Amino acid sequence: MSELTQELKAKIIVQLNLEDLTIADLDDHTPLFGDGLGLDSIDALELIVMLDKSYGIKLSDPKEGRKVFETIQTMADFIEANRT
Repeated sequence: MSELTQELKAKIIVQLNLEDLTIADLDDHTPLFGDGLGLDSIDALELIVMLDKSYGIKLSDPKEGRKVFETIQTMADFIEANRT
């Protein structure tokens, strides 16, 4: 696993208060919404704030957010391509 995916997992657990999960519990390819982790729209807003604060990435298009937040791996790929 890459350092970035590990870092993302830790940040997601803290940001979303997922106290019952550990980094090892999160798979890079598990869907974040729906049948995966079951995150909701409030969680999506929290992830957008996290991207801005931690990586200087601003998401303005909701359709782009759907692609970015599919899995931890898609988030990591997006951050690698767009971090400031």
